[in-house]
Amino acid sequence: MTVRLLIVDDSGENAETIVSTLRNSGIAVRPARPQNSEELAQVLGSQPIDLILAAPGQSIPLLQVTQQIAASGKDIPMILLAERLDENEWVEAGANGIRAIALRHRPEHLLAVVRNEWTDLQARRGLRRIEAQMRETERRCDALISSSRDPIAYIHEGMHIRANEAYLEMFGYEAFDDVEGISLLDMVAPQHVDGFKQLLKSLSRGDAPPPQYQVDARNQDGAVFPATMEFTQASYEGESCLQVVFRRRMEFDPELAREVEDLRQRDQVTGLLNRPTFMLHVENAVAQAGRSEGQFGLLLIEPDHYARLLPDIGLDSADVLIGALGQVLADTVGDDARLARFGEHSFAVLTEGPYAHTVALADQIREAYAAKVFSIGDRSATVTVSIGGVQVGEKIASIGQVLARATECTHAASELGNTTRIFDPAAVDRVEEERIQRWVARIREALAGDGFQLHYQPVLNLQGEALELYEAYLRLENNGELLSPTAFLGIAEEHGLLADINRWVVAHAIGVLGERERAGHPTHMMVKVTPESFNDPQMIATLRRELLANGVPGERLWLHAPEAKVFTHLRNAQQFLAEVAPLGCRIGLEQFGSGLDSFQLLAHFQPQFLKLDRDFTSDFARTREHSEKISEITARAQSANIRTIAEFVADANSMSLLFSAGVDYVQGEFVGPAGPLMNFDFA
Repeated sequence: MTVRLLIVDDSGENAETIVSTLRNSGIAVRPARPQNSEELAQVLGSQPIDLILAAPGQSIPLLQVTQQIAASGKDIPMILLAERLDENEWVEAGANGIRAIALRHRPEHLLAVVRNEWTDLQARRGLRRIEAQMRETERRCDALISSSRDPIAYIHEGMHIRANEAYLEMFGYEAFDDVEGISLLDMVAPQHVDGFKQLLKSLSRGDAPPPQYQVDARNQDGAVFPATMEFTQASYEGESCLQVVFRRRMEFDPELAREVEDLRQRDQVTGLLNRPTFMLHVENAVAQAGRSEGQFGLLLIEPDHYARLLPDIGLDSADVLIGALGQVLADTVGDDARLARFGEHSFAVLTEGPYAHTVALADQIREAYAAKVFSIGDRSATVTVSIGGVQVGEKIASIGQVLARATECTHAASELGNTTRIFDPAAVDRVEEERIQRWVARIREALAGDGFQLHYQPVLNLQGEALELYEAYLRLENNGELLSPTAFLGIAEEHGLLADINRWVVAHAIGVLGERERAGHPTHMMVKVTPESFNDPQMIATLRRELLANGVPGERLWLHAPEAKVFTHLRNAQQFLAEVAPLGCRIGLEQFGSGLDSFQLLAHFQPQFLKLDRDFTSDFARTREHSEKISEITARAQSANIRTIAEFVADANSMSLLFSAGVDYVQGEFVGPAGPLMNFDFA
């Protein structure tokens, strides 16, 4: 989720900590922090805001914040950032319209409150969208009713409040004014009035209306005709009412009507349900599963190689083959499930039961087809089928998800032929856990052996300094493919392996620098480390040992970490900087400029270089508005004797603009891609 967040806090450091906490938990944040009431009003009036986090302060009082939110007329939840549990403060906050309170020093509580308020906000927005759609739907329905040939009226407390032209024509009225306020009883023949009164009384008590009600109706002239009334609960102009449809009743045979309805629901070639009727059953099953009222299996059945089979039997015999295929399905499954012709040559089955039952039925169907020899005229053939399906349960209880999964499994099964593939949502959790454990084992193997590799990207100096500088990137060999850290770093972090990976990268980078030194190529290398190394005594020991063993001066190794991570681990980062400084290693910040006030961090942490946030540089030629920001950063960095580096440089124009802005180093695909060799010509 992406949250447009407004933070009202006197402390920029505290605000930055909140942003980092949210981002580290996987919440994308677009933050803003007004400095005074004027800026707050400007932000509220000029851009959409999702949530407001506000702490008691002097620059913008809480009461003023709540008043400006109320004046904006917008639905913006406000969360109070509290330092402790204070009953009076909480009661006052609730009275002033603050929706929730989060303890600042408990990040897990802050995250829970933000997620809950975000969820509630999305629900309210969704409800407003639904209400707007409902109003639009009612408007369209009213237009459809007006033009409908069916006589339709809306009844409230037994009186007419709306009727269409067909209704007025049926009962002999010229305009709705003639029928408005007239009781529905006046439309019923006298011999049916008593029974109809009882029906209206039951409806007024909230009883469900009958699907149909047969009466003799009476028009304005007193003429009586047989009619059938259909009732539906409805609303008209926001008022609860009954929709009544009158139809002239034609006498017919009920048994014949049932036969006609059954024919309407079935495919003429196979006798199975047609697709529209079958989909109604699927929708009901999905709704039941969503209410935890049962489990269902949906199977889609495709004949293998049908396109090649059809010319052999002849196009004129296609319906005969489809009918025979449908008959095998009906004979195999019987009355235990809903069967349908789902497509031109595909079939579908909806069965009730757990996953094991669905799989067993799929195998039974597949085996029945494989064992059957089909005789079509003077030709005969065997037809195997591929079956894909999905187990419908609470975890996958929407029509879109069910059909998408079933279709996906059917395509996968068809590629192999004569096989089944059924998706089980409950198994996904188990599969995911097994996948994670395999990754953990692979990472541990890579740390113990040679599974990790380093690739190197050249970093070019724009100010004429002769310096051979590369950045090291970690790669993991997996089944002959080299994977970037994005594929496994999250799992490594969850299982406490980042510190081990950091030490591996640093040790091997220093080893490569030693080899380059002995070969007469004095090289510098940038290596990224994570906060797990800030309080890892083994990292300092590794640095000291490897630099000494390989004869590499510490200044050749440039270590850097993300600005946001340093901000949220500031004390450990300061300690790490103090311990690394005597070794001569350079320390830098990457993603610089992404925070609310990045330069505030430099008052507490003094790096030797800064890597600009990629948003400033990835498309610099087309986003010239960033040039002023970059120039400001480079000017302030130069005054503090800090080098600046721009990443993701894609073209010569960008590099020229960065040079003009005073950037010291550039790297990116335009300079040179990352690769296993250090062969860039820095001359």
